Amino acid sequence: MNLAERIKNARTNKHYTQKELAELLNVKSTTVSGWELGRNEPSIETLKTLAQKLNVSFDYLAGVNGQAPNSDTALTWSDLDMPMPYGGKLPDELKSTYADIAKGYFKRHPEMLNKNE
Repeated sequence: MNLAERIKNARTNKHYTQKELAELLNVKSTTVSGWELGRNEPSIETLKTLAQKLNVSFDYLAGVNGQAPNSDTALTWSDLDMPMPYGGKLPDELKSTYADIAKGYFKRHPEMLNKNE
């Protein structure tokens, strides 16, 4: 898989349109399209930002690590920073526990990672 395919794969796994990703990065949607078509490539700094916004590793986007972004290691702390039903945030001391539970679940049920809600 090349850089263009990895960017598109990570974007679609987050259910972002090219326009939405462009807005997150403060670039034009044609720029994102160009990356995904392989016409041009983002700078290293932009690649770092892309990795953060798409919750994948920089290594994955750069092609150093071939793991797909929906693997069990793709769960990041920002995934656990969602509002809780009672209106608070997940306490820091519980993040590791919840991350381990989620990773274990998705390792046993990988088909659940690609379900659209």
